[in-house]
Amino acid sequence: MHIDVLTLFPEMFSGPLQTSILGRAQANQLISVHVWNIRDYAEDKHRTVDDTPYGGGAGMVLKPDVVVRAIEHVKQDRTAPVVYLTPQGKPVYTRESPGTRGISRAHFALRALRRA
Repeated sequence: MHIDVLTLFPEMFSGPLQTSILGRAQANQLISVHVWNIRDYAEDKHRTVDDTPYGGGAGMVLKPDVVVRAIEHVKQDRTAPVVYLTPQGKPVYTRESPGTRGISRAHFALRALRRA
């Protein structure tokens, strides 16, 4: 299985992905993981990825065009699921998960936590 992780903070994943179960799975070539920086798909000179929340308020919103460009570039296998993780999302528990049987590739788009 190959896993693509799209995030604004790719350096945060080097340690966790190389240790414990995920590290052993990669060492045994059971999985491969590639971490992508969403900021690389911004088109302005400042590589801006944040947008203003609709209606104002606290927090930050990712620009949808940048996220779409990143996902489209990474998603070579059009049948692979894209999992977009946000702080507002419902927790996924193993017993509720549809499983990974038959899935050879998955894409995870990770969003930064909202500021309070």
